[in-house]
Amino acid sequence: MIMHAQGLCFAIAVDTAKFVAGRLIRDGRIRRSFIGMAGQNVAIRRQIKRYYDLANENGILVVSMDEGSPAMKAGLQPGDILVSFDGETIEGIDELHRLLTEERVARRVPIMIIRRNEKLELGITPLERELLN
Repeated sequence: MIMHAQGLCFAIAVDTAKFVAGRLIRDGRIRRSFIGMAGQNVAIRRQIKRYYDLANENGILVVSMDEGSPAMKAGLQPGDILVSFDGETIEGIDELHRLLTEERVARRVPIMIIRRNEKLELGITPLERELLN
């Protein structure tokens, strides 16, 4: 609890804490993958959802990409809406972050996007996130 922040407190799920502690003990670090894009959660237009029979109500609007990032190399463009990653439906940034695990580092995975009114499948190869010292 942070006393001078109006009683604000933070909690970490016990499973997450066990996972992180185990990895830190075993490897001394946590490996995560990244694709190098900034995005925001958006609603998918009802017509698009029906036309492509999407399970999603929402997706991730690609706002920008880092120069030379996996997202840029995969062909993502600002304005694209990301609707699935490695066969998993994603409705928001939090779901994408949960999927960017060490198992996906340097492994090409399929992504599905909506570009304007077209559904496209692309391949992306997440890289290991380098932490700044």
